[in-house]
Amino acid sequence: MKTLFTLLLSCLTMTAFADAPIYDIPVKDIDGKDTSLKAYAGKALLIVNVASQCGYTPQYSGLEALWKKYQSKGLVVLGFPCNDFGGQEPGSNAEIKTFCSTNYSVSFPMFDKVAIKSGTPHPLYAELLKTGDVGWNFCKFLVGKDGKVLQAFDAGVEPEASELTAAIDKALGK
Repeated sequence: MKTLFTLLLSCLTMTAFADAPIYDIPVKDIDGKDTSLKAYAGKALLIVNVASQCGYTPQYSGLEALWKKYQSKGLVVLGFPCNDFGGQEPGSNAEIKTFCSTNYSVSFPMFDKVAIKSGTPHPLYAELLKTGDVGWNFCKFLVGKDGKVLQAFDAGVEPEASELTAAIDKALGK
């Protein structure tokens, strides 16, 4: 009976995660394939708007290090290229993908270029902007395992910064 109860509780918990609005938002991966964030339900997410020609571009190294350090603990780093801030991401998805893998060995999930400030924000960023602003490239949103935004970090907060890693540890229950 205890096993059945545990199984039922587990299923209900995953259903609750999958019902969080952020997981239902349609996105495209870097290769243009339609997808959503449902595959990441129940994990903490660090969603970052990235750009290849920005002074903060070297943060790709720190983001990759975070991904490698925390991936097995339940964190997923997600990169969303954006050209809205200084026109610093003018390339195609294929060019962005090549740049990231060649220069920074990026292995965390990357997605299609999104609009944040130009025109109508991508639905994912429309949701994120309810909890914090995006002032430039490499702003970071930490999303809890329940799909709710926990905290926003501006571009100047390096991926290795203690305030960010402490928030990640807390989101992971460490």
